[in-house]
Amino acid sequence: MTRIKTEVESANAAYADNFEKGDLALPPARGFLILTCMDARLDPAKYAGLAEGDAHVVRNAGGRATDDAIRSMVISHKLLGTREWFVIHHTDCGMLYFDDDTMGDLLAGSLETAELTAEGFRNTSEGSGSPEGRYIKWHTIREQETAVVEDVMRIRAHPLVNPSVPVYGYVYDVKTGRLTEVKAATTLGRPA
Repeated sequence: MTRIKTEVESANAAYADNFEKGDLALPPARGFLILTCMDARLDPAKYAGLAEGDAHVVRNAGGRATDDAIRSMVISHKLLGTREWFVIHHTDCGMLYFDDDTMGDLLAGSLETAELTAEGFRNTSEGSGSPEGRYIKWHTIREQETAVVEDVMRIRAHPLVNPSVPVYGYVYDVKTGRLTEVKAATTLGRPA
């Protein structure tokens, strides 16, 4: 057993000992959803003032409007009643530091963890890779606000997204904790 596994299990035991939220309703109480990045520096509960049961939070690398993210968003609205959606990217996102070709090359060279250097990501070992990474769309980011606009546009244009659901766009600043609205994204995300 690893130290981390032991820590997680101990933390869960302490949490479960005092657990008093087993009666929360299935639909989110505040009726909204956040699509955001998996980055460990982001705590949507804190930056959006959430408690358990308040909202749905969909996370992936970059907070991108991928097919799977949109799948979750459609379920959130259709079956669980969310009425507003927030797309929240963030500053200093790791998805800014590589592109699809770079990721494909890194994975072809090694499946071990890469490191970020001043020149970008690089493998720390070679020889155990696979070319399969070259066939995946990694949804990297060139410019943060542009990516927020693109994601809101993709959500708004999706044929399974109810046009009455407003979609807002923001960038979270990892240095200050502030959300800054990307007005062009929010304008495009207005309900029909």
